[in-house]
Amino acid sequence: MKIVIAGAGAVGSHLAKMLSNENHDITVIENDRERLKNIGSSFDILTLEGNASSIGILREAKIKKADIFIAVTQSESVNVASSILAKELGAAKTIARIDNQEYLFPVNRELLIKKGIDYMIYPEMIAAKEIVGLLSHAGMSDVVDFSGGRLHLYAFRLEENAPIINKTLIDISDPDDVLEYRAVAITRNEKTIIPRGHDMFQEGDLVYVITNKGGVNNLLRYTGKENIEVRNIMILGGSRIGVRTAQDLGDQHYVKLIEIDREKSYRISNNIDNALVINGDGTNVDLLNQEGLSSMDAFIAVTGNSETNILSCLLARKMGVRKTIAEVENMDYIPLSENIGIDTIINKKLIAAGRIFRFTMSSDVTTIRCLTGTEAEVMEFVAKQDSPVTKGSLRDLDFPKNAIIGGVVRGNSSFIANGDTVIKPSDRVVVFSLPGSISTVGKFFN
Repeated sequence: MKIVIAGAGAVGSHLAKMLSNENHDITVIENDRERLKNIGSSFDILTLEGNASSIGILREAKIKKADIFIAVTQSESVNVASSILAKELGAAKTIARIDNQEYLFPVNRELLIKKGIDYMIYPEMIAAKEIVGLLSHAGMSDVVDFSGGRLHLYAFRLEENAPIINKTLIDISDPDDVLEYRAVAITRNEKTIIPRGHDMFQEGDLVYVITNKGGVNNLLRYTGKENIEVRNIMILGGSRIGVRTAQDLGDQHYVKLIEIDREKSYRISNNIDNALVINGDGTNVDLLNQEGLSSMDAFIAVTGNSETNILSCLLARKMGVRKTIAEVENMDYIPLSENIGIDTIINKKLIAAGRIFRFTMSSDVTTIRCLTGTEAEVMEFVAKQDSPVTKGSLRDLDFPKNAIIGGVVRGNSSFIANGDTVIKPSDRVVVFSLPGSISTVGKFFN
């Protein structure tokens, strides 16, 4: 597949990294020479210096032959203009990153589709939705829903009180019981493994588990976790993520949003009528105490500064807040942030890259999520008629060792997969995979 990416910033670089493992023909357009040099020396791709909204540059990138054009520069106007031009010049499919929610209104979306933009990605809105979803499962570090909630992927950090510590997968499973959950990955010391029967859980492990609704209570019992009822929420930062999250949560929760910029605070307060907006410095401990930090059930830090978000979440944790969520855009900070006690990390580049990556898959992928704390991805495939994955039981398939099938949705029912499971056409199958095996996994579902 020939893929042209406009923008070598955080999202473009991460996409190039993901796609370079898939043997695609990739060209990256970027007007910042230093960024272009960095990405060109790191991955097996072609680079082109220039503005992506230039017709000449697009032609030089052989846009006419492109299967997908992906515009993820820091400029929304460049993304929109270059996508329209790319389509006009022959690109088969175009995707643009946007920063304006009004583009997603049905009448505007239809207009932009007619102009040539097939898909639009608004990372901040997706991030806000993820935060809202996380607060409904506040005992977990991360949650991904599949097929309307018929299956869930939960991530949680094992603490010293977890009953499964020093036990293997075989120890905690009963061969006579129907599986209600399955551990599909363990991240330990920044390395992710696909666990097998004799792998043992250790304190500090970040464990990823596929489960259906029936398995949630047992999962909580084995991991020592409990559901946290969230009512009072404090949000630090009037960013687009912060504002959208406050709007979504305000009707059913008591929400306080703190923003340091005075004019911005007034502007936000005029647009939000279901949350209390406070103008103040969120790094001021006295202010946070005055606003009742210790009585909050959840603290969400989404300022534009990763360090501020990390430190403020640590403070909230120290003050007794049970659920902390930090936006951390510096990838190098993510492992540190998770290891020092922050419950959940939100990263826009991973969110955007995951949403875009599924359009590059030759298989029918309905969901793909890049997970923080690990390089692995979790995907929901739809098994096609006569695809290799339907040709026998899972134990008889030569499925990649660095991937695992966790669960299956068949019609209105769902179940956890085991070695005897036979996948049928049209099944929706949840797969956890390390990067090097993704393309091989995809071939099983074609």
